[in-house]
Amino acid sequence: MIKLLHVEDDADIREIVKLSLELRDEFEVVQCSSGPDALSCLETFTPDVILLDMMMPGMTGKEALSLMRERPHVKDTPAIFMTARAQSSQLEELRAAGAAEVISKPFDPMTLGDQIKSTMG
Repeated sequence: MIKLLHVEDDADIREIVKLSLELRDEFEVVQCSSGPDALSCLETFTPDVILLDMMMPGMTGKEALSLMRERPHVKDTPAIFMTARAQSSQLEELRAAGAAEVISKPFDPMTLGDQIKSTMG
């Protein structure tokens, strides 16, 4: 079972991601609606992979990931960003910030699980 932390402020997108991943019986999905929520969730949950929205109010996905990396138990956990703004300059910036992959929105719920698994190697 792959433990996934999903951080996304849009409730509809959280629901689509949860449904698409849990249908596969390969993912345990824990969801948070903001960066600060995700940081508190990490007190009790150690994910195998982190799926982060880039644009969220209060704290961007990039800022949240930077703070997550300060925690020893997730400093090397693969992180995947989801963004509607996937220009090549931003892709390079996100990879430099530690993203293992960047998934563009809108994403395909039918292939999301495979995209995440291929990023994990």
